[in-house]
Amino acid sequence: MRATKSWIAEYAALPDDLSGRDLGEALVRAGLEVESVETIGGDVSGPVVIGRVLGFVEEPQKNGKVIRWCHVDAGAQHAPQDAPAPLERGGITAPLQGEDGPYWPRGIVCGASNFNPEDRVVVALPGSELPGGFGIASRKTYGHMSDGMICAEDELGLGSDHQGIIVLPSTDAEGVAWTIGAGALDAMGVVDDVLEMPITSDMGYCLSVRGLAREAAQSLDVAFTDVVSLPTPAAHADGYPVRLETPASGLFVALTVEGFDPSAATPDWMRQRLTAAGMRSLSLSIDVSNYVMLETGQPNHCYDADALRGPLVVRTAAAGEHLVTLDDVDRTLDLADVVIADDRGPIGLAGIMGGQDTELRDTTTRIVIEAAHFDPVTVARSSRRHKLSSEASRRFERWVNPGAAYSAARRVADLLIELGGGALVAETVAGAVPTMPTQRIEVGLPERVLGMPIPASTVVEVLRRSGVEVTDEGAALTLVPPTWRFDLVDAYDYVEEVGIKVGFDHLPSVVPPAPVGGGLTREQTARRALLRALAAAGFVEVLTFPWASEADLDALGLDASDERRATVRLVNPLADTAPLLRTSLLPGLFGALQRNASRGVDDIALMEIGRVFFTSGDAASPEPGVSERPSDAVLDEIAATLPQQPRHLGAVVAGAWRPAGWQGPAEPAGWQQVFGLAELAARTVGVSLERRPATRAPWHPGRCAALVVDGQVVGYAGELHPAVIKAFSLPARTAALELDVDALIAGVGGPGSLPLVSGHPVAKEDIALVVNEAVTAAQVESAITAGAGELLESATLFDIYRGVPVPAGKKSMAFALRFRAQDRTLTAEEVALAREAAITAAGQVGATLRAE
Repeated sequence: MRATKSWIAEYAALPDDLSGRDLGEALVRAGLEVESVETIGGDVSGPVVIGRVLGFVEEPQKNGKVIRWCHVDAGAQHAPQDAPAPLERGGITAPLQGEDGPYWPRGIVCGASNFNPEDRVVVALPGSELPGGFGIASRKTYGHMSDGMICAEDELGLGSDHQGIIVLPSTDAEGVAWTIGAGALDAMGVVDDVLEMPITSDMGYCLSVRGLAREAAQSLDVAFTDVVSLPTPAAHADGYPVRLETPASGLFVALTVEGFDPSAATPDWMRQRLTAAGMRSLSLSIDVSNYVMLETGQPNHCYDADALRGPLVVRTAAAGEHLVTLDDVDRTLDLADVVIADDRGPIGLAGIMGGQDTELRDTTTRIVIEAAHFDPVTVARSSRRHKLSSEASRRFERWVNPGAAYSAARRVADLLIELGGGALVAETVAGAVPTMPTQRIEVGLPERVLGMPIPASTVVEVLRRSGVEVTDEGAALTLVPPTWRFDLVDAYDYVEEVGIKVGFDHLPSVVPPAPVGGGLTREQTARRALLRALAAAGFVEVLTFPWASEADLDALGLDASDERRATVRLVNPLADTAPLLRTSLLPGLFGALQRNASRGVDDIALMEIGRVFFTSGDAASPEPGVSERPSDAVLDEIAATLPQQPRHLGAVVAGAWRPAGWQGPAEPAGWQQVFGLAELAARTVGVSLERRPATRAPWHPGRCAALVVDGQVVGYAGELHPAVIKAFSLPARTAALELDVDALIAGVGGPGSLPLVSGHPVAKEDIALVVNEAVTAAQVESAITAGAGELLESATLFDIYRGVPVPAGKKSMAFALRFRAQDRTLTAEEVALAREAAITAAGQVGATLRAE
């Protein structure tokens, strides 16, 4: 919404010294967003004055253009030192006589032809500067010394018209003759501040100068005059016949004006305000219609009464009906579209745009003015269905004040008659203004909710100035909102209104007291410890979007039975290309890795902890109303249909883990890092992690392991499948990890638990065990740990050997065992017994002690 300060000031008694920016700040305090404040004519500097054309000669040029060599009186105070070159005919032979003596006119070359001798024009004299940094100076052109420029509208930044120069009427708006040589912009009254505001859907009443003026007056505590002042009369049909056949229209006003002069011109003041609001001036009747819509917020439409055939009918479209709208598009109508029709069929798309058959023409003298109220949802759906958005539809979608329809229609009629002649001969009102809901609140509710002292008298005053009908009952208030405030329904809507108008900046800053409790939960402590540990290990945390697509799941290589195919589909996704909630963190991490790699970041280690979503079934979630709190049973039913949302840890590595340098070649990033990250995560939350060979998409078969805690698989890690690497455009040999953080934290142990530190010495023993090739290191380590007992502090694999003397099909695995007691120094016998017990337990997986 764009509006000038002067227009707002017609209805709000703004202080004389209030700047446009001050007005913008007042509107911001009222809850609006002011995007910009610009000054019309603010880019013009220097002497730009009102001049009088004394005479001119038209001179054809070789390029086919005809210029005018003019003599212009710019006032004695701006007179040149020397006389201009004489005109070939009708020239000045003597200087002009001023109050202080004679002075010469100026010679100016002009390319326009829409002016005559004695016309008043706007002249930019040498030394002035026009918008865009265009400086004016005396210069020779077309064989003459041009001593200034006669200006067009766009050259002064007052509009976009460049068809001709500005020709002023014989007198100003007050009927006083122009003063030659006076500052043109000030004399014309065009210097003004224009405020531009994006209006949210809950403040649709501010898509009007009336609404902005009301908010400004309340914010500045000044008087407000409402342009919508006429009450809507009871339904009657004295004028053009109207029939309502759909509940999508609850009110329809039709006024008939006859004797209108279609050749009447739009006055400059109206044209300037429309231009400042971003609209083109087309003709008086159309300009008046647009002007009243901007002024009152009520869209209206003018029909050529002679083109109408039969009564105006508001109904839904029939199958196969068409309408050629004013934008010259033939539209096939939908059965859900609401149309205005006469005997021939649809003549307008209700609340959006009229049709060509009944549009105003250059010969129209009889006009039927329509101002109606249409259902916002119906208008919005038709607008999107036809991809047709108009100034009218944008207002109806945000709720147009039904109480303004009659007053706005009368305002259109009055302006048409005042500016174009004629008379209002008949009027019809069909339907009625809907009844607004009543709400009863405690007078102290705003103070209690907002947490600052608000006297009852202030609550009443604020609401009344917002247009609310307030019945003060002492301890309680009975409230009926005005017809333009559809958003005031609940008691807390009124609390918010009071808070906005009193000013949320007055809310006291109070630090809430810390509640009594045990601090962070076990899960919260574990998650924080995880993030710190993973970051310290060299991984960079990223946050990716939780959206996914079927294409992502296909690229991961998931088969149809994979549980990650059990996705939740969004009803209204942000992008049609990603309509699902993710069931894996990996596609998002792959996208982040690919974007970094495409920008030359080759060595990458990324991780993320975030939720994934699995559907709970096909049961539809109930949709309770908003008039009261849902029952516990309904809330339980809603909770039962929510998707499962476990937290996962995902990680991906590529490139070099350590770059090449003087200390040696680069260490490539791969499966070692993601397995190390999994081990670190397990140690951080105090659980023991086991690795088992596994086959699972998107990992490479034979290069993937399942991560197991207490017999439960909590995740997978390894090198990605080459097909997946190709599908996501990842670097070769990229490795990834994904595990269930919630399941990991739920395992044995406590978050961040650490072993007790003993002051006694460690006993070191190394063993080499021969096992079958199929036996994994994890299986051997688990058997050793179980057999050695509580004296074993750690068992670390440090070597794997194949070859003589180890038999074919077998391998030797060497483990470093560390024994320690908390309360004593171990004896050699105790260490030997524990070592033998570990070797014996390893026999459960077929391991034997290597002889050499």
